Amino acid sequence: MSARSSHSRVFLASGLVLGLATIAVSIEWRPLNTHTGYAPEQPVAYSHRLHAGELEIDCLYCHFGARTSPRAGIPPTSVCMNCHATVSSDFGSLLAERALAADEDREPRRIVSAEIRKVYAAMGLDDELQPTDSGPHPIPWVQVHDLPDFVAFDHSVHVSRGLACASCHGPVQSMERVWQESDLSMGWCVNCHRERAADPRITLTREHGKLQPGEHVTTDCVACHY
Repeated sequence: MSARSSHSRVFLASGLVLGLATIAVSIEWRPLNTHTGYAPEQPVAYSHRLHAGELEIDCLYCHFGARTSPRAGIPPTSVCMNCHATVSSDFGSLLAERALAADEDREPRRIVSAEIRKVYAAMGLDDELQPTDSGPHPIPWVQVHDLPDFVAFDHSVHVSRGLACASCHGPVQSMERVWQESDLSMGWCVNCHRERAADPRITLTREHGKLQPGEHVTTDCVACHY
């Protein structure tokens, strides 16, 4: 190998190392699936700040699956309709329409906001709650919290032991658009189990392939990887 060839290879290797170092300091490195701060735009601009915060709707009213299922689940649109079959717009818009109707000596018109109209459309309904030709279809919500496939997390066990939703999901009641608050890494989960190991109200063990209340919060690998 000639001296020139050797020097060229050294130069290229040095350039590669320098380039990687530049990338490392210019972007935020983080492990896979620890997307803290991830807040995707949703097809319907649902405000958790309004519903969970101002209106104080309990998380489990919408995410009722968390009580009995490993998955909290996305609420079906029919749950939204429990309120929005009647509540079709913000209160300010309704008051403005009432005032205008009074000035024009007529009955107030039904006011439907743009976002609630999307909910109606998903149910296959028009603004007057009459069936449309398009029929019902699911709202394509974008998942925010997504654990790897090799991790088994059971919502029902954590909820039944009294763990607050905010322990993992953060102050959702203050979020206009939900973001991922915690990194959901293995270390983060294990530390939580260790901190609660002495709390008799929050206990997790696995028996016969199913998570059960036990005498301590387990940190055994098979509790989450099985």
